[in-house]
Amino acid sequence: METITAYIGLGANVGETADTLRRALEMLSTRDGIQVWRISQFIKTQPVGGPEDQPPYLNAAAEIHTTLSPEELLAVLHEVESALGRDRSRELRWGPRTCDLDILLYGPEIIDQTNLTIPHPRMHERRFVLEPLAQIAPNAKHPTREKTITELLSELR
Repeated sequence: METITAYIGLGANVGETADTLRRALEMLSTRDGIQVWRISQFIKTQPVGGPEDQPPYLNAAAEIHTTLSPEELLAVLHEVESALGRDRSRELRWGPRTCDLDILLYGPEIIDQTNLTIPHPRMHERRFVLEPLAQIAPNAKHPTREKTITELLSELR
């Protein structure tokens, strides 16, 4: 099977956020078909959207090498979120969460399905995604905007 380089966004703002993100990365690294390659620094950010009174987020990005399909990878991310206490059926959109894992990029793939959009549809607008991603993949190209992560981040400033 072909190995794909993918980038995952991580975030949490409920509970012991740093521990949660570390546990998520550990859980991903033990899964068949996933190697966690590089991890950004954890950065504290203010919430975007959702309830105004929610606590700040801790965000990060990770480069992984995977033989999983995008759909299989998404299923694994959801399993890890659930194992760490996330209940998607009970949370508010953009509200507080114990663990949020998103596929940002999956090689050069462009996917637009009901439950899966790659590249992540709002990543180019979000500093909390681009800053950690730029630490580990400054020259990675956004496949639809045809700009590097560094270029997208500089456009936000």
